[in-house]
Amino acid sequence: MANELDEMTGPVNGAGRDINVIERQLPARVGWGSTLFEIVLWCLFIVPGLIFLFMKIGAKNYFQKLQQKIQADASTIDNYLEQRVQILQNLARLVEKAIDLDKDVMKAVAAFRGGRLADGDRNAVANQIDGCFGRLFPQVEAYPDLKAHAAIADAIQQNSYLQKEITAARQLYNDSVMQWNADIFDWPTKQIVAARAGYTTRIPFTASAEVKAQARGTFF
Repeated sequence: MANELDEMTGPVNGAGRDINVIERQLPARVGWGSTLFEIVLWCLFIVPGLIFLFMKIGAKNYFQKLQQKIQADASTIDNYLEQRVQILQNLARLVEKAIDLDKDVMKAVAAFRGGRLADGDRNAVANQIDGCFGRLFPQVEAYPDLKAHAAIADAIQQNSYLQKEITAARQLYNDSVMQWNADIFDWPTKQIVAARAGYTTRIPFTASAEVKAQARGTFF
């Protein structure tokens, strides 16, 4: 039998295909069949009904623990973002002392002071931080003496390290979200519990259109 998908013969889209994360939360639902399933368990044999009841209690506890894990994963991303904000502010102050730094850059850096991360919009904050670093680094590159400054070099290195940590933390968050999204449709026990609790799928991390456009650019 021939393979349903044959990567050697196509069809192939020569123009390529871009993908996006859909901003939609799908609710877990169950129909009358699930209700009938539970009724049969209780009517025919009491023991299976009791066993299934305890299974549902276990599933409810599982979802509560998983929600806490997702919250912890999200908090880890926030912590790394906050550290990047601190590094950005320190780096901007160091550079400003050495050169006449672009005032727009300093205004953007100052916007992160006073609990800027409290709004919970991680993607927007992360993109703005990336933008500030992107405008700050070219000015550092223009002054070779600044690159040799130990504190500035250390700040740049810390920023590179934290960016890697944020990427890893986002992947961990996405893994937890993927687990949640799969489990709420795991019939019968978990899906029934999820539907009765009104649970929906969660949306994983998404990159902005600006970041995607920059990724297609020339860096070297």
